[in-house]
Order: sequence, then structure tokens, then C-alpha cells
Amino acid sequence: MPTPHNPPAAVRRALRKLGKDIRDARRRRRLPMAIVAERAFTSRSTLQKIEAGDTNVGIGIYAGVLQALGLLEGLSQVADIGNDAVGQALASAELPKHVHLKRAPEASRDG
Repeated sequence: MPTPHNPPAAVRRALRKLGKDIRDARRRRRLPMAIVAERAFTSRSTLQKIEAGDTNVGIGIYAGVLQALGLLEGLSQVADIGNDAVGQALASAELPKHVHLKRAPEASRDG
């Protein structure tokens, strides 16, 4: 039996915000839950869980709903290097200070 997932408060807040944003996007498009759920190949009850920010819904289902709303591109940018200031700083810190070219071995002069 799997153990219950109890993520940190910051994760729960982020998913609640994502769920609210998904709900608002659906409403702006004037799409009923049943239509979005069908387009995302999920159930209406799962869509309700997503809109509530449920942490037990898989990321693939969240992605399906985002695609059904035309918002999937935003998900692909979440961990993109262009948005990862910490990763960029760490990578830059590891760059060598000086670059030395390796010399090619000299050809034998016996000839």
C-alpha cells in the first residue's frame, strides 16, 4: 500500500494557485468542466481535484488539462534554463577562468 503524500506547504500553495488559474482559464474560455475533462481524457471529478490543487493528481493529468486549454507551452518552460537563475549562476561559477589550447604533438623531424 502506498504511503500518503504530504508535500510541504509551499508545494500545496503552488498547486492550489495552479488549480485556481486552471479554473479561471477554463471559465474565461466559457468551457464547462465536462468538455475540458473529455478533451484532457480524464473525468470531471479529477478535473475538480485539479482545480482544487490536489497533490495526489499526477502531473500527466495536469498536463492534459493544460493542453486542453491551450496552455501546455507554459509547462514546458517551468524548468527551462532561461528561467533558472540559480542553475545559470552555478554553471557560470564552474566555468574555467582560463582556457588553454592543447598543443598538437610535433611531427617527427626524422625523415
